[in-house]
Amino acid sequence: MIDSKEASAALADIDDIVQRVKQSQLYELASLAAVWWGALVFVGNLVTWLWPVYAVYAWGAVDVLGVGGMVGIRLLNPPLRPHGAAFDVRLVLVFVLFFAFGYLCTNVVGHFGPRQLGAFWPLYFMLFYTLAGLWFGYAFVAIGLGIAALTLFGFFYIGEAFPLWMAFVNGGGLILGGLWMRRI
Repeated sequence: MIDSKEASAALADIDDIVQRVKQSQLYELASLAAVWWGALVFVGNLVTWLWPVYAVYAWGAVDVLGVGGMVGIRLLNPPLRPHGAAFDVRLVLVFVLFFAFGYLCTNVVGHFGPRQLGAFWPLYFMLFYTLAGLWFGYAFVAIGLGIAALTLFGFFYIGEAFPLWMAFVNGGGLILGGLWMRRI
């Protein structure tokens, strides 16, 4: 028999293990998402640098493929679906609202040029990445702040090669961050 003190300690250990498993599952999903988006963003920035006239089409494809991939990643990971739900429309709505607000800021309130767009979207994404880190773990904060700082450095100090810089900073940074999350 165990006394109430030992039972309480055992329950605390179980709760700690449950929390670690939940964080591990979250980091698994986040790492898949970061690598997916990182690869797409890398290609989008390369297209912007090599063939600027096709940038608008490249970024439209990046956004559609990115959101589609996120929905697919979510559907293919049963432990991450609440109560066995097959599809949660809120995930799509989050992206619709996210992109709608970004579009409102960049094309309605402000009229951003290509360079400003190239800095705004990574900074906007990294804001939410960093905010998520306040709840979900320091890896998100480190990745978000690191990419944001390098984006700002590139915006102010990298000339014509800014899209190439962003391919490696944003795309490569997300890929490296996603792989790093797998090791945490």
